[in-house]
Amino acid sequence: MTDRSQILVAIPVYNHATTLRDVVERCLQQHDQVLVVDDGSENAVASLIDDLPVAVLRHNHNCGKGAAILTAAEYAKQQGMRHLIILDADGQHFPEDLPRFFAAIEQEPLAIHVGLRDFTAADIPGSSRFGRRFSNFWLRVQTGQTLGDVQSGYRAYPLAVFDHLSFSDCHYSFEVEVLVKANWAGVPLRDVPIQVYYAPGKARVSHFNKLTDNLRLSWLNTRLCLRSIAPWPHKRLVKRQQPPFSWRRPVSSLRQLLAQNVSPARIGLAMAVGVLLGALPLIACHTVVTLFVAGFLGLNRYLAVAAGNLCMPPLVPALCIEVGFYLRHGRWLTDISLETLGAQALERVYEWFLGSLLVGPLLAVVVGGLVYVIAVGLVGDMDKTVKETCSEHGES
Repeated sequence: MTDRSQILVAIPVYNHATTLRDVVERCLQQHDQVLVVDDGSENAVASLIDDLPVAVLRHNHNCGKGAAILTAAEYAKQQGMRHLIILDADGQHFPEDLPRFFAAIEQEPLAIHVGLRDFTAADIPGSSRFGRRFSNFWLRVQTGQTLGDVQSGYRAYPLAVFDHLSFSDCHYSFEVEVLVKANWAGVPLRDVPIQVYYAPGKARVSHFNKLTDNLRLSWLNTRLCLRSIAPWPHKRLVKRQQPPFSWRRPVSSLRQLLAQNVSPARIGLAMAVGVLLGALPLIACHTVVTLFVAGFLGLNRYLAVAAGNLCMPPLVPALCIEVGFYLRHGRWLTDISLETLGAQALERVYEWFLGSLLVGPLLAVVVGGLVYVIAVGLVGDMDKTVKETCSEHGES
């Protein structure tokens, strides 16, 4: 059972003098360990809450929300805490939702729990709706993880995330970076349904700069996408659940995946996606595209790339070109010469593409289906072995 005394609730604040006291008082009604991090507000906010039993830390100048979160994490560590809950000072987040985070931490203490804001209300800004969809999409591309509200600032972090990972951003983009890198390290990301309030019109105070912060997010997403397909492994905080696939030991690789609760259907689908993409004329970028697509679908990237290698030249591309040539001209390409493969190379690439639209799906179904059948058979063998072992132990 998680000890709530080891959970710190932190409120980063920057020029939210009108709403801060109300947010802090409501937090204290839910929890007695509260910290306010004044990120260089123009007028120090400590005097607004100096009669309340909360700790206050101040940056001498505005460093960014990410920096405020890191300051809170360091303070929490010094106080012997294990978890950090962050919520905004502008009144958007409801402190009354804190028990939901306590329960989530209790159920899964190693996960990052992110508030899933209720966007059913009519007064939600269109920019917030778009921003959520945009960030959710890129998180899925970079990690294969589906999360309902990547931009939500109401979160619960295990402090181990800050102890063992390094981050390059310290502004709003930090909140995206920490999710991606933590997930790469094996930390689960979970949704926690929460309420949300947006003040009407000019009453709402936001420090998100549409130019500079969007540029930071774009640059960050570019770096994260490139890193997600880099060949060297990510630092792990949680033991890897899916080992690489090797054609040298395909059966044992499949057994290991099945032992890690990867279903035969997802194994077959990963192989099918790899073959489908491998058949396309994605010259010099098959691996990159396969890594992105497999990551977006949450499939095993090693399996997909390994399956794509089945379509390496010359066999599958030649078959696709023949089929494409037949679709164009009603006959097979029999003249293999410098003219047909050199001067007419662009036509062959076009025919490769046409042919891959038929050959690719067919091969994908065959390979994916075959691997699925083999995986199902291996599951049966593993279950049989387990039952025999249990029977032997029962007899003894």
